[in-house]
Amino acid sequence: MTDTFTIERLRADSPHVTLVATWTFEAWGHLHPGQTLEKQIAFVRSECGVGGVPSIFVALEKGAAVGTASLIADDMSTRPELGPWLASVFVLPNQRGRGIASRLVARVEQEALSNGFECGYLYTPDQQALYHRLGWRAFEEVTYLGEQVTLMAKCVSETVQ
Repeated sequence: MTDTFTIERLRADSPHVTLVATWTFEAWGHLHPGQTLEKQIAFVRSECGVGGVPSIFVALEKGAAVGTASLIADDMSTRPELGPWLASVFVLPNQRGRGIASRLVARVEQEALSNGFECGYLYTPDQQALYHRLGWRAFEEVTYLGEQVTLMAKCVSETVQ
């Protein structure tokens, strides 16, 4: 299948900011008591960096947003020594299985590497297989924000097994 989508950096003035914020709020807002959609929109705008950390990327097909992923400094308050983090990987349910998440992850990895980071981190409660397939390795199981999650890392110096 030919790729019909592109990956672009999300800018703070993009018309897609509200949609990306809505996706991330609906998917993970329950983990942050007191968070509102309005606060999430402001947060997403603040994370729309021009390069490096933070950066948010959006997958677009015919001008419509179909997925997103972020590169952020801190995604796990209990592990401040780790970073940067791949975070908020989301693809619309009806668009899954097309390689969009894989391309978004690769774009975040490229952004981290081109800004001098040799390792990146993520945590996931249920997408270990996807990230393992993309070369990430699990290194710890923890409970974070009430969820059982797997911490994973990917470093350029490591060989994918």
